[in-house]
Amino acid sequence: MPETVVIIGSGPAAWTAAIYAARANLHPLVYEGAITAENQIKGTLPLGQLALTTEVENYPGLPSGDSRAYLRSALPAERWPHWVEKNKPQPGHGIDGPEMMELMRQQAVNFKTRIITDDIVSVDLQKHPFVLTPLDGPVVESLALIIATGARANYLGLPSEDRFKNNGVSACAVCDGALPRFRDKPLVVVGGGDSAIEESIYLSKFASEVNLVHRRSELRASKIMQDRAFANPKIKIRWNRVLQEVLGNDQEGVTGATLRNTQDGKTEKMTSSGVFLAIGHTPNTDFLKGQLALADEGYVRWTTPQRTYTSVEGVFAAGDVADSYYRQAITAAGTGCMAALDAERWLAEKGLI
Repeated sequence: MPETVVIIGSGPAAWTAAIYAARANLHPLVYEGAITAENQIKGTLPLGQLALTTEVENYPGLPSGDSRAYLRSALPAERWPHWVEKNKPQPGHGIDGPEMMELMRQQAVNFKTRIITDDIVSVDLQKHPFVLTPLDGPVVESLALIIATGARANYLGLPSEDRFKNNGVSACAVCDGALPRFRDKPLVVVGGGDSAIEESIYLSKFASEVNLVHRRSELRASKIMQDRAFANPKIKIRWNRVLQEVLGNDQEGVTGATLRNTQDGKTEKMTSSGVFLAIGHTPNTDFLKGQLALADEGYVRWTTPQRTYTSVEGVFAAGDVADSYYRQAITAAGTGCMAALDAERWLAEKGLI
């Protein structure tokens, strides 16, 4: 018998879709991703991008406070965060990304969501029921499919960059820029497009100065965005430079950066409490292999305004895999809810439930 609905992914969109689908008695099955070295390198392990994040301050309903008691009561002991299990000091800000994702996952489990810790490596959407092939496990068929595999931030691949991820290195200014560690401190943004300008302008609200590092002598950003950057007294553009190394230590995290001049090869060190990468995102859609209409950047294309419909009837997309603009946990969760409702109504309309 085919599954009623399969959800691929394990971020806010996937778990929200699972919660709503389970409450609608659709008996969802979630493929949350495989625990492999490749996924660790790409940042696509179970629980999604938020599992790689520390402080979460902008998700409604999760204010600052001691979350330890709630985590102990809400999660089974085998999934407690390490500081709960080992009785380490509780972070004072309220909740971390991994904690929030564990709670979302558990909420889906509480409504009888079934979870398989594996990747879906290929799909056949030309047949119905849809055919899904996992990395390790039997092929599964499904009447409806929700794709919520997210998008991973692009990094330069520097060892020092990887060392300080979530300890001063970030790919999301809106997510992290207001944190105390970045306030009234100099920051570095790497990039030259509209996203890099947007990140720089946003960070200028909090930082003492923002150093925009760009490898060329002119920006790729639109003219209006360039004008805004040039007019901002806190933004200093470091032309013809690339990030060579992130500087820091285990206690303080990022303390500076080494830049290399692309014209003469000379290097310079600068003080900074944070390095923000704004060089794009890569949607996790490789497994679709032409089965679904994608935008030029690889994001799943929504085909109907205010719906999560895709180019294949019965297949829905939620979260960052279809959103190249907002890329926030709260917007991903919202579209996860929409996808589950869209799937339920489509299944009912077709007489499949």
